[in-house]
Parts: sequence; structure tokens; C-alpha cells
Amino acid sequence: MPNDMLTWGHDRFQLQFSWSADGPVRLTGVSRSGNATEVHALPVVELLTIAAGSSPASDRLSHTATGQRLRYVSHSSGTTGSSAWLHLVQTDGVVRVTTMLEQPDRVAAVRARTQVANVGSAPVVLRSVTSWSSGFSANGSASPDSLAGWSRLFGSSDWLAEGRWASTLLRGPELPDLAEHLTGHNPRSAIEVTSDGTWSTGKNLPTAFLENAGQGLGWGWQIEHNGAWRWEIGEDTSGGYFALSGPTETDSGWTRCLTPGDEFESVPAVVTFGSKFDDLVGSLTAFRRWARRPHGDNASMKVVFNDYMNTLNGDPTTEKLLPLIEAAAAVGAEIFCIDAGWYDDSGHWWDSVGEWRPSTTRFPGGLGEVIDAIRAAGMAPGLWLEPEVVGVRSAVAESLPLEAFLLRHGQRVEEHDRYHLDLRHPAAVAHLDGVVDSLVDEFGIEFFKFDYNINPGAGTDHDADSVGDGLLQHNRAHLAWLDALLDRHPSLVIENCASGAMRSDSAMLSRLAMQSTSDQQDFVKLPPIAAAAPLSMLPEQAANWAYPQPSMAPEEAAFALVTGLLGRFYLSGYINQMTADGRSLISEAVTAAKSLRPDISTGTPYWPLGLPGWMDGWVSLGMQGTTSDVISLWRRSADAPAVTIELPHLIGRELSITTIFPTQLAPWQTAWDAATGILSVRGDESPVAARTLRLQPLDTTD
Repeated sequence: MPNDMLTWGHDRFQLQFSWSADGPVRLTGVSRSGNATEVHALPVVELLTIAAGSSPASDRLSHTATGQRLRYVSHSSGTTGSSAWLHLVQTDGVVRVTTMLEQPDRVAAVRARTQVANVGSAPVVLRSVTSWSSGFSANGSASPDSLAGWSRLFGSSDWLAEGRWASTLLRGPELPDLAEHLTGHNPRSAIEVTSDGTWSTGKNLPTAFLENAGQGLGWGWQIEHNGAWRWEIGEDTSGGYFALSGPTETDSGWTRCLTPGDEFESVPAVVTFGSKFDDLVGSLTAFRRWARRPHGDNASMKVVFNDYMNTLNGDPTTEKLLPLIEAAAAVGAEIFCIDAGWYDDSGHWWDSVGEWRPSTTRFPGGLGEVIDAIRAAGMAPGLWLEPEVVGVRSAVAESLPLEAFLLRHGQRVEEHDRYHLDLRHPAAVAHLDGVVDSLVDEFGIEFFKFDYNINPGAGTDHDADSVGDGLLQHNRAHLAWLDALLDRHPSLVIENCASGAMRSDSAMLSRLAMQSTSDQQDFVKLPPIAAAAPLSMLPEQAANWAYPQPSMAPEEAAFALVTGLLGRFYLSGYINQMTADGRSLISEAVTAAKSLRPDISTGTPYWPLGLPGWMDGWVSLGMQGTTSDVISLWRRSADAPAVTIELPHLIGRELSITTIFPTQLAPWQTAWDAATGILSVRGDESPVAARTLRLQPLDTTD
């Protein structure tokens, strides 16, 4: 039985901890807005070392020998600015472990980290350290199967198919009923989801959810790391658990040797609890807004025109850019970004990157002539940059010391004709600082698109305990470089691209203004990516490409433009070659995007038709505000001209339904049933079409 108990948090989200003289600190209960639930009690910290492994033997983060041996020492709490904090200290005589929790005011989410200190007399070699570990199933469940009714919602990614979400029941092929209670031993396997290298969202997503609709319970989380991470879901003889961590020995070759007195801190992870999926999404959205670096662009969300996607494709010249600049300004763009190729004279820019000096052949009058044209048109100038890599043909590859690059066995790691800088090295940092500072000083650049098109793999063994340790140090040095850069240039707006959202984790997005959500060039395939993006990032950061083309029919152009509206409007396309009617449609979309900025930067995303499937004929994204809702609907098949949408949060309210965009094309038919909360929508017979609608309750005003 526990000897002591601690309840911490605020009325929106509270955690209850218990401990005893013969057991570690455990999370035993959670409460959301006064609704308390006892949860399966497990140690709040799990860590593996060379000298103390799992008990019983397994490949899990959980059920570690050290986690069981830890005993309570002390706790302290307080407030800092707009958040509260709690530190729980435990020890087993070999390590001192501090669980560090942080909770923003009025946000139902907690950020967790674990600090491990060697308090013994011999080295301690870490193999994994959880940032969060707890049970999720309710104690005393009416069902004999603690996982019954639980499902997980998780995301997968690939280049051109980013952010594909699916929901599956936990009890099934991945977690079969083992009758483990008859053995007296916990199972050895779990659902293990990992990311290795530096494409932190290149295959799996560090955000996920657990939900039991029957019990009205749900959990959500995000791991805030720009490198390797792992989350797992499993069960033991008494219930279900989930655990979150950064790199591990098993997954990413990470070990860290702590000499006596040395310390290590895990990567941050954020956890939320609620009664339904919408609560969890709302809490993560609110937390991301709280955690985001303050910047004037966060709410202004200036419209960006970028010349790359389906347009110049990395081949900018003065002759090609000047007409696009004039056209972009005419439709209302506020930032014009010159994308890849601006630094290359040879026509083969991929493996020549690194010096970042403007081409003289592409810009006979100098890059400054084009930058001046952008500024004269009333827009802020921007440039594409891939700062962390150096092409194998670049002079920088030979001018920087060998140790300024990621190394393994003394050799530079090469991937796709690029070397990767190691931002732990002062020469690498000085080089990048010089590049950015000179471009800002010489040309007055106000916007950078930071791309990242290679994954160097496990890491570096240079000056590190392991390749994973070297990579983790580099990951953290990269974040420190970004922080210092923005401290020097506080008004600079930086896009995080990363080869179409291959590194769109919350560590990066808490610092950078916007995230290009995909490199997908088929405008009909883009809506599922755009609609699902707010699960992983703030809607105001989701830069969903809108690239209308002269060859498109009006409904097709409107479809492409709607894709950008409920995010950070990101425009491209040969708009200079479009007809007057086509340019008018684009101008209307830009005007609509500007009018929607308050809705997007303060609203909470939801999915009126459920989370989008890759092949769905209808796709939707909603934004719930304080006085009205905005919904984008894409119809991707002429076989389904009509759709019905359930909006339970608006049941009993009469609505005014208006078209935000496009108003120049034929309106869709809508019918609202307030009693059932069902909206019926019917479009015309166009093969593809899209609309953005405002749903305004008649008992409120804007």
C-alpha cells in the first residue's frame, strides 16, 4: 500500500502520484476538468543500463530493473511565468532520477523530461531513458480484458504521402490476449514505433493517441525531438501502458556513459488526457501555441509566393522571376521566396550547395536586381537555403575541417552527393552564421525557406560515446543554432521544409514559423495531407501548397486554392500566364486567406468527415472558433456529388451558411438540420471541386 500521495496540476488536468518505502513513485490517477480516473499504476521512470536491464527480459522501454528499484527522495514545485512545474526526485543509490514536469496555465497538457545523475562511484552506461511512462487503462475496469475497447490513432509518412493517419484496435494481431496472468510474468513484446536518424517524421510520426470511446477515456502525446525517438504501447499482467523516449540503444545505436557526478536529460515529451478525441487535439493545439517561440509572424501569417512547386522547379533566372514577381504582387502576396538554384552557375545545383553565393549567369544584373524588384512590388524578399549540408563539389567541402562534418570511423558521412555538417563544431556554426548574416545584411532577406533533403543515418562516433549519442548532441546543437540565429535576427521568418515535412517535429516547429506539408505535385492528392496536418502541427503553421495553373479549369484552380486556405497560405504556379479571370480567382483566394487568419491562428481543428483517407472521395477540415466555424470540403470524385456531415457540437443551433471561397463560381447547395446536427452539401457535376464555408450560429455575432 502507498505511504504517500501527491496531487499536482490545475483544474483542467491533474496528476496523482503515489509511492511507498518498498516501491517507486507511480502515476495512479488523472483528472480532466474534475472527472477523475484511477489508472493502472506503473513507475513514472524507466531506464535501462548495461548493469541493470529489463525484468523480465524483453525489448521494452518498460518494466526495467532500475525503474522498480527507485525510491522517493523529495519533490518540489513552483511557477515560472505562465506555467507551473513539479520535480520528483528518486534514487536507487546508483543514479538520482528527477522527473521534471511543466504545465501551462489553463492547458490540459504536461511536458515531461527525465534527468539522470550518476551518484555512485562507477560509470553508468545508459541504454534508454523514458521521458514519460504510465499506465493508460482504468483500474478496476468492468471488462476482464484491460485493453478491450481501446484503439490507437497513429500517423505514417512518406515523401509525397505525408501524414497518413489510421485507427486500429489494440487488442488484435499486434497485442493478442496472451493470458499472461497465468504465468505471473509480463509479456515481452509491445507495439513499438520508432524514428531513426534526422528525418524525425520521415516514416512514423511522434504524435499519437489512445482512445476508449466506451469508457470516455483518451490519451494523446507528442515527442519533441528533431532526431531519433521511440514510443510504445503494451500491457502487463494488470493493464495497459505507454512509454515515450528519445533515442535508444536497440533502435538507434544510442548509449551514454555517465561518469560519477555526470548528468543526462531526456528529450521532452508532451502528454494530454481527456474524455474524447476532440479534447486531446484541442489540448495539444493549445500547448503548441503556448510553447511556440514568440514572433510577430505567428498571427500575421503573411501570404508567401514561392517559385518552386509546379513552376520553376529549381531553375530561377531574372527573366523568369520578374513576371512572377509582378503577378504575385498583383494578387496580394506579401512575401516572395526565390527557391533552389539561385546560387548555381553550372545548371547542376544539387551537389554544389554550401557556399551560398548568388549565381552570376542566372542573374546578369546581379541577384540584387531581383531582390529590389520584389521589394519595389511591396513584398518581403526570401531565399531557399539548405544550411546543414555541403555538396561534394562545393569548395566548402574542402575548406572546413574534417571534424566539422558528421563522421563515422573517421570518414565523412556522404548521402545523395552531400556531406552533413556537425553543428557541435564551431567552424560549422561560424560558416552557417556567416552565410545567413551576409544574406540578411547584403540583400535584406526577410524570409528563408530552410530545406533538408538527406538523412545521415545513425549519427557520428566522433567525440561521442556512441553514434546515437553523437547524433543527439548534434540535434541539440542544431536547435541551439536556430535559437541563436533568431535571437540575432528576431524579425526573420523561417519556413521549415525538410524535403516535404520529413522533419516536422515539435522541437523544430516550436521555433520556426511555418512547415511545408508536402512535395506532392498532384493537386488532387494534396487535400488528405493538408487536412491531416493539424494533427502534427499548428494549423497556422501548415503551409499547404496552392498552385493553380493556366491549364486548369476554374473548378480545378479553385480546388487547388482551397487546399491552402485553412493553413498558412502558400502560393505558387505560373500565375503570370493565367487569364484575367484566373488571376481574379487567385486574388479572391488570397483575400480570403487574409480574412481567415484570425480564425486559423486561434481556432481548434476538427474533421467533420473523420480523418482523411488517402483515397477518400470527400475530404474535410474544420476550424472551430469562438463565434463561428470554418470548413473546407474537397470533392475528389464526380461519382459522389453530395455528402452529409455530422456536427454534434452545433446541435440545436440555427446556422447561417455562407461561401468564403470561391464566390465567383456556382454555389453549392447546403441544408442544415439543427435537431440532428447534420449538414447536407451538394456540389455541381465537375470532376473535382472544393469550397470553404463559414457556419455562423444565428445567436452570435462576429
